[in-house]
Amino acid sequence: MKYLPCFLLLVLLVLSMLAQAANYFVAPAGNDTTGTGSVENPFRTIMKAQSFVVAGDTVFLRGGTYKMREADVDRYYSIWAYMNYLDKSGISAAKRICYHAFRDEKPIIDMSAVKPAGFRNIVFYVKGSWLHFKGLEIIGTQVTITTHTQSECFRNEGGSNNIYEQCVMRDGMAIGFYLTKGANNLVLNCDAYNNWDPVSDSGRGGNVDGFGFHGNKDSKGNVIRGCRAWLNSDDGYDCISNSESVVFDNCWAFYNGYSTGFVSCGDGNGFKIGGYGQAPKVSSLPTPVPSNVVRFCLAYRNKANGFYANHHVETGHIWYNNSAYRNSTNFNMLSQMISKSAKTGNDTTIDCAGIRHILKNNLSLKYSSQRDTLNLGTSTNQFNSFMPGIAVVVSTDDFMSLDEALLLGPRQADGSLPRVNFLRLKQGSDLINKGVDLGFPYSGAAPDLGAFESEESTALGSVNRNDLKVYPNPFNDNIYISMNNIVTAEVFDIKGNIMAVFNAQNKINLAFLNQGIYFLRIKNADNEFFVYKIVKL
Repeated sequence: MKYLPCFLLLVLLVLSMLAQAANYFVAPAGNDTTGTGSVENPFRTIMKAQSFVVAGDTVFLRGGTYKMREADVDRYYSIWAYMNYLDKSGISAAKRICYHAFRDEKPIIDMSAVKPAGFRNIVFYVKGSWLHFKGLEIIGTQVTITTHTQSECFRNEGGSNNIYEQCVMRDGMAIGFYLTKGANNLVLNCDAYNNWDPVSDSGRGGNVDGFGFHGNKDSKGNVIRGCRAWLNSDDGYDCISNSESVVFDNCWAFYNGYSTGFVSCGDGNGFKIGGYGQAPKVSSLPTPVPSNVVRFCLAYRNKANGFYANHHVETGHIWYNNSAYRNSTNFNMLSQMISKSAKTGNDTTIDCAGIRHILKNNLSLKYSSQRDTLNLGTSTNQFNSFMPGIAVVVSTDDFMSLDEALLLGPRQADGSLPRVNFLRLKQGSDLINKGVDLGFPYSGAAPDLGAFESEESTALGSVNRNDLKVYPNPFNDNIYISMNNIVTAEVFDIKGNIMAVFNAQNKINLAFLNQGIYFLRIKNADNEFFVYKIVKL
């Protein structure tokens, strides 16, 4: 008998080792009352699936559009309406709780009918840790409050060690991703675009960023990588009032501060990094004030600044290998310093030229009458194209392509950003090998300036070809292409949505399109791609 407890422990250990993680399925036509969560009999909502999951389980969302209703809101609290309130956690990287698109299917969560009066809509309110979201698409998130407010697609509120991967937040009134609490979270290969709030604050579209990091003092180690933010009516990326350092790695920001049709809306910064509001109380600042890291990022044609320090106080940021073009200001390192008020004798903050920033290997291509305000002050300014005395001249001839349509290209199979020739250096450019080794991989004698290492033309790049013509442009109904070996001609809108695909045709009829700007991408039998901006009258 004395050996029985050990025997029972052994049995329990074996049973636990044999236990398999469970899979649950959710589908637009599923049923929370009669469904079992199996692939044959799925649930209809994520919240029903969450009531069953434990660490190690996966919830698979089948493809299709989930038309959410106000009756589906899980709970209301104070001014918030939480559609999905996720408070269950995994226990490790090996035993996460996962919410994934099933295989290659596309689940689209449509929030356009959810308009609870007087509440801020939160589609996913995430308190749980060790979660993994992958392949989810959120559209149509609404705002109903007419004063200063915001809605959010994903809100990380306390969860740590979470992954948000290959998610899309688009065509709504809400911020794409928003973090206020939680450490060591990764936002990976996500897109936030065409988000504009015409309801609150007199309809100016403010307060709608693509991605926002505003964490408290315990929010360490958060990283955003491989993401794109465009046509968000406020900023692409915003981390004002953040108390811990955030890493922005290999991300793109373009067209922010505009709605579709390039109507001016909110602030319009590509990367608004840091700051605590103008003239913040010194006593309210975090100790120490964090330095954020922005590296290998691209800012193009944002209404205001491409890269902006946003009056950050005392401590500068780290800016490595970033590229900026056609923003109102490419690099703006405006800072604030702490000073004694002559009137009150109290500590206060005042604007000053950028202090304690570290800028290395960055590239700025000016455009027209664009300002290039740097405000560097006591910052480290080394091996940048705008460094005084550097023996380089930046011109449009340095780049393989300046075709902005390439930024809207499809992602690679693994979800990473498209490999395109936009702002990629030509062979022979004097910007090649002009950087300093910062510990990241590079080819050649030294790193290149900017976000991209130079290389041969990539598959999606726009190639110059004098004998190829696309006409007429602007057009009314038909477009003609002077190429004999066309394989496909794809037409997509400014948001990146494919509008039509034509096979081996030199004449394509686009009479069905509305007036506006589109992009035509032609592929030939040699696997070359040619991209043109076209205008429908």
